[in-house]
Amino acid sequence: MAEKRKICVITGTRAEYGQLTGILKLIRDNPSLKLQLIATGMHLSPEFGHTYQAIEQDGFKIDRKIELLLSSDTAVGVTKSAGLGMISFAEAFADLQPDIVLVLGDRFEILAAAAAAMFANIPVAHISGGEVTEGAFDDSIRHAITKMASIHFPATEVYRRRVIQLGEEPETVFNVGDPAVDVIKKTTLITRDQLETSLNLKLKKHNLLITFHPVTRPEYGSDGDIDSLLKALDERSDTMLIFTLPNADCGGRLIIEKINAYVATHPAKAAAFTSLGHQRFLSLLKIVDALVGNSSSGIVEAPTFKTPAINIGDRQKGRLRSISVIDCEPNVQSIRHAFAILESDDFRARLKTAVNPYGDGGASEKIVAVLESYDLELCRRKAFYDIPELRQ
Repeated sequence: MAEKRKICVITGTRAEYGQLTGILKLIRDNPSLKLQLIATGMHLSPEFGHTYQAIEQDGFKIDRKIELLLSSDTAVGVTKSAGLGMISFAEAFADLQPDIVLVLGDRFEILAAAAAAMFANIPVAHISGGEVTEGAFDDSIRHAITKMASIHFPATEVYRRRVIQLGEEPETVFNVGDPAVDVIKKTTLITRDQLETSLNLKLKKHNLLITFHPVTRPEYGSDGDIDSLLKALDERSDTMLIFTLPNADCGGRLIIEKINAYVATHPAKAAAFTSLGHQRFLSLLKIVDALVGNSSSGIVEAPTFKTPAINIGDRQKGRLRSISVIDCEPNVQSIRHAFAILESDDFRARLKTAVNPYGDGGASEKIVAVLESYDLELCRRKAFYDIPELRQ
């Protein structure tokens, strides 16, 4: 019997794990593949809900838990965390000896994993390359991972072409759609009553799901952005405000403090959760009036439900978006105007025709099929690909 190909998947946050669940199940159940799973970052932090426990409850064996988060969200703290991560990933890869390291996205933990795999001459497969998010340093991280990776799984044709523009051979770049859509298609959602019981809150006539992350490039935002958002939200009458707290990024703790303070003084109309889990998150996303904030969920997942998203500021600037997304500036007046658009008859009519540019499912199967059959010898001879117009 041929030896199973070992696919080592890295996960560092609740959101990215949700996107990976379909892929993890397919790798685990494939007789020619062996799943190796490393949990790191926010998964191991009590501050962010010890979400590694949800991974284990889903039936996955975690092969390594890599502690790297320092109790700091400063630039120095994040840099040190990435450095600790690179050291620990190097040790884990030496022990596990994976054939491919699979990573998703653009966080600093993923950068550390990709760099360690590259130095160990282990092929890296990267999901969600080619995207642009100008308001966060994730943008630079994403493109850096693209250059370390040998196999690419962008979510759209525009992103596929951008990965090629970065010098990657077209034969290594597979437009598969976004696996987050697969999770939506395969998740059994729960009812409004079940949500109220599970979350221990009473939904109102109007309900908003709010996810607001720090803008890690200061020229694109400021600490006062969350104050503007909270003021605009407070003006909404008969509305339940359901916050999901931000990731462990530079400036995240200040936002968490302000959200928690707001909830403490408005318990009848606001609630905050460190982690909802993907079933409750998606169930809420289907029934709320809108997703508000600057999360990629408003860009990638919400359009599948035709749920509007009010996207605040430039954190997601550059990403393809559906007509269900309303962009606004991070100030009270602009956010108010976005709500006016949301409630307009014209927008509601257009919303019915919204299409998700990130596909309608099947990305997970396509990704695993490539991981199973790809000739890994091609990964060891990576060359820079010049697009035709730049060739001499």
